[in-house]
Amino acid sequence: MVVEKQAESLAEKRESWERAAAAQTERRPTFTSASGRPLQRIYDPDDVQDIDYATDIGFPGEYPFTRGIHPTGYRGRLWTIRMFTGFGTAEESNQRLRYMLDEGETGLSIAFDLPTLMGMDVDDPAAAGEFGRCGVGVSSLADMEVLLAGIPLDSVSTSMTINSPAAVIWAMYIAAAEKQGVERAALRGTLQNDILKEYTAQNEYIFPPEPAMRLVTDTVEFATHELPLWNPISVSGYHIREAGATAAQELAFTLADGMEYVRWAIDRGLDVDAFAPRISFFFDCHNDFLEEIAKFRAARRIWARVMRERFGAKDSRSWWLRFHAQTAGCSLYPQQPNLNVVRTAFQALAAVLGGAQSLHTNSLDEALSLPSEEAALLALRTQQIVAHETGVTDTVDPLGGSYVIERLTEDIERDCYEYFDRIAAAGGVLPALEEGFFQREIADASFRYQQEVDRGERILVGVNDFVSEAAFEVPEIVFDPDGERLHTERLRRVRSERDATRAQACLERIRAACSGSENVMPVLLEAAHAYCTLGEICGVMREALGEYQPAAWG
Repeated sequence: MVVEKQAESLAEKRESWERAAAAQTERRPTFTSASGRPLQRIYDPDDVQDIDYATDIGFPGEYPFTRGIHPTGYRGRLWTIRMFTGFGTAEESNQRLRYMLDEGETGLSIAFDLPTLMGMDVDDPAAAGEFGRCGVGVSSLADMEVLLAGIPLDSVSTSMTINSPAAVIWAMYIAAAEKQGVERAALRGTLQNDILKEYTAQNEYIFPPEPAMRLVTDTVEFATHELPLWNPISVSGYHIREAGATAAQELAFTLADGMEYVRWAIDRGLDVDAFAPRISFFFDCHNDFLEEIAKFRAARRIWARVMRERFGAKDSRSWWLRFHAQTAGCSLYPQQPNLNVVRTAFQALAAVLGGAQSLHTNSLDEALSLPSEEAALLALRTQQIVAHETGVTDTVDPLGGSYVIERLTEDIERDCYEYFDRIAAAGGVLPALEEGFFQREIADASFRYQQEVDRGERILVGVNDFVSEAAFEVPEIVFDPDGERLHTERLRRVRSERDATRAQACLERIRAACSGSENVMPVLLEAAHAYCTLGEICGVMREALGEYQPAAWG
């Protein structure tokens, strides 16, 4: 009875307050999040009365992990500082990787150039002009050996952003580690290996969806049996968000993709608890501070429930959603680029308050070029300031219980399940992808956002308001002008000095494996050790598996 009276009193006070507030002039007629979600003036206990603390929020380290997967949060261990690095030659990228480790980075994250991402050797005519521009070029095990020279692979975890040729590049990494004397079972790291989002957003695909999913499942199976510390998939919402998706779309499409990978692995005959603890996620962290924090909390809760209730996982680690976050590249602008440091700092803070296990902070110059050493160091220091100076790591989930955070978390979760229903109605992830459902939803959201910017309804400082004509000096990255020549020469030496008969036999075994049903990873490892090149291997795989040609959709 007392509680009911208190609720009635609060409702009356809220109504009175709203009437008074409505008489005040506000800056805009409506307020929405970056995703277009309507926002109330205030949030109070009435806005969270449908949320049960015990079942929906709970305590950190307890199901459904809304407040985090570890009881002590960052009090026990900070997130992995993992700066995305790679450009030019293997030598140049190795130098930058080692520099960042010396400056306090705690995990590697390797970026590959476009020819590598598309499974091409540098001397392929289709690769002309693209060597080393958006990451490091890797054409064979020889390049991977140089890239990883002097790096203790038995103690440093490595994330590799590679998708269509992920199995091949992973084989080269494993081979390089074995040549260092590191057993594959000791390797720790993450392979992005998320082919579904390529068809949806990034378009760096090679093979049709079903053969590509078979390759991903091969890597999951191989990791389950041979590399127990390795994450064979990092299901990536980052590129979906960068393409223009809302927070809810990023979350829904990413988790739907994650569920599809789980289904394929189970259909392969794997026990869900044998592989699910090694599936990780990768999310964008955009400008809308509160919405992004809520998105991460909703992600953990949804994944925990899906894994336990839909897939029957019994191991609590299978319920964990572990994620890497990267600050939003699409939020960086060439105008007044020093402002990008501020944007990145707030996004990094949101990722930490959302409970990220790993984080990359973008550099101020990334709207103009790959990061210079000076800019990359500043981005690294940004994470270190958040970790050691802000105090937000000293308590677990400090925004948990905030009326607005809990309401947004609930609302994003609801939107996510609505998308799951729409995807199911379209026949599932692959049919929805082929039909263009994901692409249309993202395009519509991107168009809405850009219209708001163009109309001045959404202010971008230095871009459509507070514009400055002052010139800003931006440090430039310096490439080795002879880099492509040196890389090509190494590629030619590899082809001339290797055992040609052994290499050809390996390529034929790859063809047979792709044409049949055996796991391709063992033969890819043989080919890597035989110094078969990326282009040669992917060429054989293209012949056996086919190449994807997207259907027109409107």
